[in-house]
Amino acid sequence: MKWSEKLVRGRLLKRYKRFLADVVLDSGEHVTVHCPNTGAMTGCALAGSRVFLLDSHNPKRKYAYTWELVESEFGGMICIHSARANGLLAEALQRGNIEPLSSYSHIQREKTLASGSRIDFFLSSDDVELSDCYVEVKSVTLHCGGGIGAFPDAVSARAVRHIEELLRLRQAGARVVLLFAVLHEDIHSVRPAEEIDPHYARVLSDAVQQGLEVLAYKARINEDEIYLADALPVIL
Repeated sequence: MKWSEKLVRGRLLKRYKRFLADVVLDSGEHVTVHCPNTGAMTGCALAGSRVFLLDSHNPKRKYAYTWELVESEFGGMICIHSARANGLLAEALQRGNIEPLSSYSHIQREKTLASGSRIDFFLSSDDVELSDCYVEVKSVTLHCGGGIGAFPDAVSARAVRHIEELLRLRQAGARVVLLFAVLHEDIHSVRPAEEIDPHYARVLSDAVQQGLEVLAYKARINEDEIYLADALPVIL
């Protein structure tokens, strides 16, 4: 995905109220920007960090800029806009870049299930021997040191419910996949954050034993574009 226009550079002053951040632009202007990430953002919101913003050019918006990227303390780029993960996966699937899922010819986003809940992706094929596949996507930006990334960065009952939903689909005969979209260039492997949410780690481990597949792909990120490219090992 190419950015819709040139990103605006600045330095982070502080993030607060979850959805807001104060930034000083390279021009010297101080602005309050929208922070599109509800998580803890551990290690991603250090004061003084180089940040990159997208200008909406929308006079009706209270905050014209959206915070998209931050340069990590290790030198790599991080996309803190967590909702980008689904779009990046959609693009990668369409291009056949996710090898374990490349056999599917039909891609549907936000599939509504019989329960009324929604799953991020439903993949199907004209090949009747290929099982329908449901994919849930989680963005990963928590860096634990040594190139290891972890999910979640805060206790997440919602993430547990998503695994439980996938297991119900698995029991009905479908293929089910949890895909970690790693939006932090300094992360080289992914694991469940047992020290943060031990219940999630146990549920995930049990789900794998019941047939849940877990994949991880890392984004390549720069000021021109962002795209999922590299498969990473998942440590369970």
